[in-house]
Amino acid sequence: MSLFYVKPNGPLRGTVTASGSKNAVLPIMCACLLTDEICEIYSVPPLLDVYVLKEIMESMGVWVQFDEKNEVMKIHAKRISSSDAKHTLWEKIRASFLVAGPVCARTGKVKVPFPGGCKIGSRPVDLHIKGFENMGMKIRQEFGFIEIKGRKLKGTEIYLDFPSVGATENLMMAAVLCEGATVIENAASEPEIVDLAKFLNKMGASVTGAGSTKIVIKGVESLHGAKHRVIPDRIEVGTFMAAAAVTRGDVTIKNVCFEHIRPAAAKIEESGVIVEESGKSIRINAEREVRSFDIKTLPFPGFPTDMQAIFMSILSTAKGTGMITETVFENRFMHVAELKKMGADIKTDGRTAVVEGVKKLSGAKVRATDLRAGAALIVSALAAEGDTEIGDIYHIERGYCDIDKKLMMLGAEIEKRD
Repeated sequence: MSLFYVKPNGPLRGTVTASGSKNAVLPIMCACLLTDEICEIYSVPPLLDVYVLKEIMESMGVWVQFDEKNEVMKIHAKRISSSDAKHTLWEKIRASFLVAGPVCARTGKVKVPFPGGCKIGSRPVDLHIKGFENMGMKIRQEFGFIEIKGRKLKGTEIYLDFPSVGATENLMMAAVLCEGATVIENAASEPEIVDLAKFLNKMGASVTGAGSTKIVIKGVESLHGAKHRVIPDRIEVGTFMAAAAVTRGDVTIKNVCFEHIRPAAAKIEESGVIVEESGKSIRINAEREVRSFDIKTLPFPGFPTDMQAIFMSILSTAKGTGMITETVFENRFMHVAELKKMGADIKTDGRTAVVEGVKKLSGAKVRATDLRAGAALIVSALAAEGDTEIGDIYHIERGYCDIDKKLMMLGAEIEKRD
């Protein structure tokens, strides 16, 4: 099993470029299943999750060509056949369930295993299923599979009990080929939702209201191929922001949409770190004292749950005491035990964590318990005394493209070992 070996180093300095968004590209790949014409996607990050979804789509008879060097993917779903992919492949990523909406909308039926992904809490697909049933789909669950059937789907009104990103995406894709209009109330408003809507509209769909809590989709008879560039990965940007803050460095990050990272930038500035916006770049200067702050995770435009663990790393060595309240997932403090191995002073009670900043963390042998927890450990290791060995890094590679190489460009001493 591969691991990251991180040695102590001084402040990070230099320039780094963020990749395309993992959370945006996966639903856009699934949206390509809605047409029998070729689609082209640009700024596709060569991540483990992308390769897994590519393999799943290929198992369904879809032609997928990925130019890793230029980060261009072409998808041609001329025909879609029943998947013979192994259960274990589908269970690797949460996004595997996003094929359900578009495939059923286009072909009238789909059979998929229950999705996987990081074990960060209860992530049922009941909101997806309730929405599908409102559209007229018939659902049957057995032996770990969900079978969905539905032809001549009708537009309807759907109210989501929680603004789930995945459910919003799946229902949007299913609704574009429905007869009549579909209204999704209490919809997720994350930037990735807006990016998916832009792509669907390029394909000939009629989606309005994306980015708000009410999305209206007017059904069309068919969609055509389209070209689209994926938005920057706001969580990767936040990770480099945290790395600069923890090491008291001075880092410029390129390929940034500032509106997408505004909640994180506000917290960074609250700590005393200087944030300078310049077009599609931001500069993080943390050469002054870094102070503690409080965080409460919320759906966008609140502070993102995906950055919670990463920003806990900042609090671990900041001056004072900070409190984190996790409202999205109930099991997203698994990284706390690993940070404690490094000397962090963290106390948890249910969904709340109190972090007392220490002068220095210590290198230790730790493991990534999930994707963002792994990123938090890397960030913490950069400023620790002594060497840190991070295991189970396959979690990290699900969502970060060459994070070790990018950090090395900023002066970090990090090595991937097999």
